[in-house]
Amino acid sequence: MERKKFITTSGIGLGIALIPGILRGQNLQANKFHNKNIQPKIIKDSEGDVLNVIGDLQTHKLIGSDTGNQIVEWVDNVEPGVGIPPHIHTKEDEIFRVIKGQIEIMVDGKTTILNEGDVAFAPKEIPHSWKVVGTEKAKMITSAFPAGIEHMFQELAKLPAGPPNFEKVSEICAKHGINFV
Repeated sequence: MERKKFITTSGIGLGIALIPGILRGQNLQANKFHNKNIQPKIIKDSEGDVLNVIGDLQTHKLIGSDTGNQIVEWVDNVEPGVGIPPHIHTKEDEIFRVIKGQIEIMVDGKTTILNEGDVAFAPKEIPHSWKVVGTEKAKMITSAFPAGIEHMFQELAKLPAGPPNFEKVSEICAKHGINFV
């Protein structure tokens, strides 16, 4: 069948199939996954729940209860030298977006420097780590999906100030499916 005839024929057939739903005001695909408990939310740069997670100053913008447990997103504001040692997530994937400064990131044994605008993806079950390098504070947006990791961060933020007790940190992280390597 020639292309023009195929497109014309397919378009007419598709239109006939969709017209009843369109006339009733239905979008079947959108309704299939829509969670009526999820509400739109706008969060300004200065807003969010601020947690000091062992020196990683995090401002949580979206948490699981906001997104139907699909995603959690926070902004890291971190001093040079601060970072997270190599670890593996068993439950969630992460995306790191550098807004300001430089982040040295390792994913699956490959290390690179992320600059402003750069993005890295760390799937679950893959070792990764990051550390602020250079002389300026870094700002990074981190997303994890599905949501749930925010509960671990809330626990870690309750630990006493000062050098962290790595045994206690490891215990809390393991309870949430994160193991250091």
